[in-house]
Amino acid sequence: MWRTNLKVIGVVLGTLALYTLIANKIPQIQSEVPQSLSFGANVTSEQLVAAGDKLFNGAGGCTACHGLGTRAPNLVTDEKGAGPIGARCGKREPGKSCKQYLFESLDNPTAYVVAGYQPIMPRMTAQLSPPQIWSIIAFLESQGGTVDVSGADIPATSTTSPTSPTGGGSLAGGSTDPKAIIGAAGCLGCHMLDGQGAKIAPDLTRVGARRSPDSIRKKILDPMSSIAKGYEKLAGVMPKSFGTMLTGAQLEALVQYLAAHR
Repeated sequence: MWRTNLKVIGVVLGTLALYTLIANKIPQIQSEVPQSLSFGANVTSEQLVAAGDKLFNGAGGCTACHGLGTRAPNLVTDEKGAGPIGARCGKREPGKSCKQYLFESLDNPTAYVVAGYQPIMPRMTAQLSPPQIWSIIAFLESQGGTVDVSGADIPATSTTSPTSPTGGGSLAGGSTDPKAIIGAAGCLGCHMLDGQGAKIAPDLTRVGARRSPDSIRKKILDPMSSIAKGYEKLAGVMPKSFGTMLTGAQLEALVQYLAAHR
């Protein structure tokens, strides 16, 4: 009897050890989540600037490009003798105030591209809520300029972020249509796919021929997990928040769609 019991215990312990080993080999990936913001009509410029500071230097991912002086213009420090962004934003485009120019840069980044730089910036209004966008604008205005962003600039009904710490999947309205997801995420702002998009990041038209579904999934969740050869200078540009912007069903639909592109 005792021999049988020992065998049973051995099998149980061996099984537990095997599953523990497998679990430890699965990459633990966590996407950065920009903090949701909610402002009242009486929000102060100081509150906006403080919130924008946290986003710009944190989960907003702005410093992946801005501040290096190579991928994108410096914003919080001098840029070629023109001062920080707050001192020059009102002079970028004729007829546009600083606030208008900064919003355009976040909503339609290819409308005006600073000379000497490539149009690699994603459409941030697809990733951040209006309160987050306007807090970043306030922070940037404070860098050498005058902050004129107020509660009146923020739509009263827009108090949450498109991203959710629980993976709410409000991106593309929760649709599992891969084309809708790609459009809402702004992928074609950098990638080519089926003849559409920009030739900045790797072409995705035949991505399934060079990456497995697991590799595609990991790249979406953790963009720094692997960098395509020849695109090292763009490392860090791809947002790290897709893991929280997509539901599991959306993620799998997107992975399978891209994997089928051979």
